[in-house]
Amino acid sequence: MSINVEIQRPGAPRGLPTNIQMTRWLGHAVRHLRSTADLTVRIVDQQEGAALNARWRGKSGATNVLSFPVTGLTAIAPALLGDIVLCAPVLKAEAKAQRKTISAHCAHLLVHGALHLLGYDHEQDAEALNMETLERQLLAELGFPDPYLEHTTRP
Repeated sequence: MSINVEIQRPGAPRGLPTNIQMTRWLGHAVRHLRSTADLTVRIVDQQEGAALNARWRGKSGATNVLSFPVTGLTAIAPALLGDIVLCAPVLKAEAKAQRKTISAHCAHLLVHGALHLLGYDHEQDAEALNMETLERQLLAELGFPDPYLEHTTRP
């Protein structure tokens, strides 16, 4: 029983948490609901993030996190959850604007992405409240502050 995380860092983006930290945060989030899982995290630049967002969500520009859950393969790959894509420049800009540490924001985005892989969503108000409550709980257990507290942006 294990949580296996592959982290891809094309272009070796600087200033982000280590693979060990990211794996620990993801493991904590996933273990809340599953004892075995395989997932991949890909850290991308602005260009790749925008291309993925356009292709899969029909939206222009890069976004902070995308989740790609795997469905229909339980019979042959029961542990396979899917992929999480983090856009490093967006993550860093948001952390700065929201006066969060990069680690705290990265942990939040990874936990958020993992919950999407596990079937959580935030399309309806009740779903959003449920997902945000679980995110707050998991992040607090990891020692991070509430990611949904109001943050003042820098002038």
